[in-house]
Amino acid sequence: MMLHRPITRRRALRGIGATIALPFFESLMPRSLRTRSLAPKRAAFLFMPNGVHPDKWTPDEAGTEFNFSPIMAPLSGLKEDLLVVSHLMNKNSDTREDGHYTKTANFLTSMRIQKTTGANINSGGVSLDQILAQHHGHETLFPSLVYGIDRITSGVDKNVGFTRLYGSSISWKSATQPCSKEIEPRMAFDRLFQRFIPGRPEEEVPAWRKSVLDQVLEDAHSLKNDLGVEDQNKLAEYLEAIRSVEQRIESRDRIEAFKDHITPDIQKEIVSMDSRIQDFVEYKSGMDVTEKTRLMLDIIALAFWSDATRFASFMFGNSVSNRNFSFLEGVSGNHHSISHHKNDPRQLDQYERINRWHIEQYTYLLDRLKSIPEGDGTLLDHSLVLFGSGLRDGNRHSPVNLPILLGGRAGGALQTGMHVSFDPKTPLANLYQSILHIWGVEGIQFADSTGLLNPIHA
Repeated sequence: MMLHRPITRRRALRGIGATIALPFFESLMPRSLRTRSLAPKRAAFLFMPNGVHPDKWTPDEAGTEFNFSPIMAPLSGLKEDLLVVSHLMNKNSDTREDGHYTKTANFLTSMRIQKTTGANINSGGVSLDQILAQHHGHETLFPSLVYGIDRITSGVDKNVGFTRLYGSSISWKSATQPCSKEIEPRMAFDRLFQRFIPGRPEEEVPAWRKSVLDQVLEDAHSLKNDLGVEDQNKLAEYLEAIRSVEQRIESRDRIEAFKDHITPDIQKEIVSMDSRIQDFVEYKSGMDVTEKTRLMLDIIALAFWSDATRFASFMFGNSVSNRNFSFLEGVSGNHHSISHHKNDPRQLDQYERINRWHIEQYTYLLDRLKSIPEGDGTLLDHSLVLFGSGLRDGNRHSPVNLPILLGGRAGGALQTGMHVSFDPKTPLANLYQSILHIWGVEGIQFADSTGLLNPIHA
């Protein structure tokens, strides 16, 4: 370690004959490290389908004196914790073949997807969250969490000739393997925290928590007989990958290390969350989308706080989402249809209200992270929470000037409190290259990146 006030050789030798353990002296740290947190960094990636009202998103001014746009207004109390970036483009989404699917599956890969109507999907590469998990996931019980609200959909969208599978995933372990997405708060919560709920003995493990392979092995062997040699090899590789993950998750050493992070405050929050989820499960009639969304975001916050994981992705909805937003005042209809507003003022007003609802949920997560003290700051200070969509305007399907927000300071590595307007069509991959750099992942050329976004680095 290079000190700003070096200890001379003579001074060091003088003490070698008799050494004692000294306390930590902050003044002997390099100044560059004193401004950085020693707490672990976390990253979450939140995806919103169907774009934004293009005229109500971008702040009027760049720099630190910007004012929030109408859609971003719920974030006004978090200005110093936010970085607004404009004019980023996902070039490999720029295709006339499709409006949505080619801008969803590659949201975190920045690669061109393969057009297919079947299960032979290809997103072009590994997603950003999973690259981070590959390099740092071994440091926690769970390498990453992949959450959402909507189930994975299949079949073919006959309007564009793409499989709907592409609209259901932004996290990819490989170009051809999307990550499983958990959409139920109860199952997501229990998988992480069941063992810490009083009165819920660990031996009372629900069937779904037991090995997935043990439950489907017979079906897998039966399926194998109907497959060709290439597909048999693919199935074997896939099952082995699942077993490997299960073994990592159930490692006793990892579980014991995880238990050390469960402080009394976290234990109290676990009990409270368990009660909230139980109420949601028992009393929901129809779907309270807001409560379900906030439960999933709270689980992410709790997972970060307890260090169960440091990486997460969350989809507010699948691509071409037809979720009905009539629960919002002034809205009557589904998200996807309203996004095709055709510049109708009434549709645009409803579109803006739906956008604001998404920003309110993003604000909810940032506020939650900011409320949790950690080290020399808060959990938000040590996190990077990206919010964005794969297209600008649902009516035009344009991947130019994407709506992207970054919350948190990533442990002091990210500048916040400003709106940065880049040159038009700056690659979105440059942002992802910068995020990899912040996490110390070097030697990877991310998609069409041309370099780092230096203005965002602290």
